[in-house]
Amino acid sequence: MPFWLRGIPVLTSTTDDEWFPDPSRADSEGLVCLGGRPSPRRLLAAYRRGIFPWYSEGEPVAWYSPDPRAIFDLNNFHVPRRLARTVRQGKFDLTINRAFYDVVQGCAARGLEGTWITSDLFDTYVQLHQQGYAHSVEAWYHGQLAGGIFGIAIGGFFSGDSMFYRVRDASKVALVYLVEYLRRRGYVLFDIQVINEHTARFGAILIPRSDYLRRLQHALQLSVTFIDNSLSANHMSL
Repeated sequence: MPFWLRGIPVLTSTTDDEWFPDPSRADSEGLVCLGGRPSPRRLLAAYRRGIFPWYSEGEPVAWYSPDPRAIFDLNNFHVPRRLARTVRQGKFDLTINRAFYDVVQGCAARGLEGTWITSDLFDTYVQLHQQGYAHSVEAWYHGQLAGGIFGIAIGGFFSGDSMFYRVRDASKVALVYLVEYLRRRGYVLFDIQVINEHTARFGAILIPRSDYLRRLQHALQLSVTFIDNSLSANHMSL
C-alpha cells in the first residue's frame, strides 16, 4: 500500500502495479497520486481507471484524473475547411504502426513545446506497442515521415497521447484519419485528457469526470480490435 504525503497517496516500490486510489478523490487539479514506476502493467491499470501520467524528467511520477475531462466525440468530430481541402488533395500517405518508435520519438522531441514523455515513459510505450496496446498513425510526405499520432487502445477505448509534425498539417491529417478509423472499428471513446486551443478547433469537448468514467467502463467491455487485418501492408487512405 502507499503512504500519504499532505493528503496525496504516494506509490512505493512495494505498491502493487495495478493499485490506484479512487480517481474521484483527486485534488482540485486532478492529481490522484504520486510516485511509482510507469511500468506497462501500471500504465494499463491507470488508463483502465481513468488516470494518466503527466510529469517531467527528473520529477516524481504524477498521476492525474481531471474533472472535467476532455474527449473527442467521434460522431461530432469537426474538420476545419482548409484542412478538409488538404485531406482531399491526398498530399500525405498514411500508414498504421509502420514507424511507432519514430512517432513517439518525434513527440518526445518537440523542442520549445516541451514534452511529458520521459525516458521511462518512452520505454513503456514501446513495450506496450510490442504487446499490442499502443498504436501509431503516420503521415508521410515524399517518402519521409512528416508527422503522426500515437496512443493506447483497450477494448473500445482509445487514448490519444501525443502528436507531432515536421510538415505543416501532417499530424492533423493523421488525426483526421485516426478518428475515421476508430469509428469504422467500433470505438466509442476517444480520450484526449485535457483540452487546448488546437484540439478545440476539432470540436473537443469537456465532460464531467463521472460521465467520463461511466463511458470508459462501457468502452472497456467492448470486443474491439485496433488492427484491421484486411489492410494491405498497413497502408491506408481517406
